[in-house]
Amino acid sequence: MSHRGLPGYVGLLVLSILFQVGCTVLTAPTPTPTSTTTNTPTPTIAPILTSTITLTPTTVPTPAGGSGQIVFTSNRGGAYDDLYILDTVSSDVTRLTNGDSNTFAGPFSPDGTQLLYTGFGLIHSYVGLMNIDGSNPKNMTGDLDADDGFPDWSPDGSQIAFTSRRDGNNEIYVMNADGSDVRRLTFNAMDDFAPAWSPDGSRIAFVSDRDNQPGVNNIYIMNIDGSDVKRLTQGDEIDYTPRWSPDGQQIAFRAHHDGAADIYIISFDGSGLRNLTDNPAEDWSPAWSPDGSLIAFQTNRDGNWEIYLIGSDGTTPTNQTNDPADDQMPYWKPTRR
Repeated sequence: MSHRGLPGYVGLLVLSILFQVGCTVLTAPTPTPTSTTTNTPTPTIAPILTSTITLTPTTVPTPAGGSGQIVFTSNRGGAYDDLYILDTVSSDVTRLTNGDSNTFAGPFSPDGTQLLYTGFGLIHSYVGLMNIDGSNPKNMTGDLDADDGFPDWSPDGSQIAFTSRRDGNNEIYVMNADGSDVRRLTFNAMDDFAPAWSPDGSRIAFVSDRDNQPGVNNIYIMNIDGSDVKRLTQGDEIDYTPRWSPDGQQIAFRAHHDGAADIYIISFDGSGLRNLTDNPAEDWSPAWSPDGSLIAFQTNRDGNWEIYLIGSDGTTPTNQTNDPADDQMPYWKPTRR
């Protein structure tokens, strides 16, 4: 993955952890809590290109699993990572961005009309928003002095949770969907990042090393105001990228428990932990289909990063992208309500 022209990338532990470049987390002094941060979005315009590439169909028929569309990150278009949308039924891929810096995929809005993403300016990263055809890109955090990333929508689409280093270390913040009224939710000397909103809107799952040595992370759950933090996964393994099932009963996540990373599933109360992929390759970044029957994830089991689908019961993993470039970070489009 290329990071030319992105010195701020190194400083953003959130994204480096997501892509597993092996950064060492440094413990920062405990920040002084502040109740409210006001942040005015600064629109940015990046070159946008929409085109369609037809991939070689998979040999195994693929169920739609709901909407049948997945946004993902890929460097198949050149030196930088851009956003693409995959139709799992036709295998068509539509390119959304064609910028001069990396753009990392984030989730669709609950109504399926917009996309969150992490974009990169000259120095720092920011939370961006665009239409699903790649038009009207906007910088939603607009902070030139800090790295912001890892966004997620509230189920009603009114708020966006994200990670920021603006107060010295990685913490969880939330803002309105227009970028206004930024509020800090976590206050810990260790790193809290990768928020994921529960389907009922009452809780946020996130990743933290607050109870371990720096860089050894577990999955936690808290109320949406930052209260009642509970540790979900135990031990000294390394857990990342929690994703709630559509019914809110389970969380899929990536974990290093037995050597290489696999996709695991655990109940929201911490019971029923199981290894879904159980493969000697690296399996990362799970994403549930809207109907809960499938999980998309990225894997290097074919020699490079590809987007795979697997049944939520662990059956029939299939390669969806089949491209010599690296395809990563899948997010499924919701079924329109």
